[in-house]
Amino acid sequence: MALLPMSRYVIMALCLILPGCHNNDLDDHWLQYHQQLSDALNLPPIESTQPSNIEAFPDKQRVLFDIEEVRTGMLNVYALRECQITSLIAARNSQLGKVAPPSQHWLYERELWQRLSGCWNTQTPKRLSEESRQQLLELTTLKTAQLPYVSWNALFGSTEWQNSFSRASSPLYGTTTQDIDDALSALRYLQRMTLHQFDRQWEQNSHILENHLKVLTERPLTAEILRALLLTSHRLDEATQALRQTHSTHCLPAWKTTELQHLTSVARQWLESVNELVSSHPITPPNAWQDYHQQWLSLTTEDAPWHRFKISLARHQAIRDNFSLCAS
Repeated sequence: MALLPMSRYVIMALCLILPGCHNNDLDDHWLQYHQQLSDALNLPPIESTQPSNIEAFPDKQRVLFDIEEVRTGMLNVYALRECQITSLIAARNSQLGKVAPPSQHWLYERELWQRLSGCWNTQTPKRLSEESRQQLLELTTLKTAQLPYVSWNALFGSTEWQNSFSRASSPLYGTTTQDIDDALSALRYLQRMTLHQFDRQWEQNSHILENHLKVLTERPLTAEILRALLLTSHRLDEATQALRQTHSTHCLPAWKTTELQHLTSVARQWLESVNELVSSHPITPPNAWQDYHQQWLSLTTEDAPWHRFKISLARHQAIRDNFSLCAS
């Protein structure tokens, strides 16, 4: 007796119990959509393959800048005591200061710049010796030039940022823009801090900064969104190909696009915020980041996930428009 082809629902059920058979909510959603089309058009099951994963985030050393450490003798620092930097430097050189996370290095460097630049714009330089005044000028100039690179390293050197791109993640599913409000707030705060890093009146807050970074550790949101865009584009293309091989005299059941709308809105807002945060740094990023950005995060590059998703969705909607809507 001939064996009947196994239905896609049976395959999906087996995926839940067989080891090594990957399953996720978003893929279930699209496989059910494929099955719906097959049933409506009396087609064999639509052939589905797995899309590739996102690329691994570049090695940390390839996206960070080398920043020269300033080694100033304590006697010279003491000569600048009126600038109130001695205790700050001592804290940075302590055992805790040396192992502080990148975010704390950023706070330290910004506070050091604030005190140096603030001191330079007072009467203090006039009371210093020529040697000390020159030292203050050189140190202030150097720290001013270094600060944008420090802020870049603070972001890209943080585990919170790197983990957001983790390949060990599932595609995003069932997430609305309201669900990512806290994460978006974290990106906006990082952007504001970057934009105000040369504003001596803007007060930084270690507690607020660390709380926002903590939010970013709760889920690898960037990776989830990119993987969802890749998977959705892939499944849409497969469905489009099946419809192209079918006579348009058939009718199609109504298409529930709630999940598509959620993904479109969440992905656009998140990628825009990530790009705005990165572009707020007034420096040219390392080549490794530029390459990764063009390939994965760009909203305009044709081969990037967002643009591919928009093209796949438009193509599928266009071919569905050739079919009438079933009465029931």
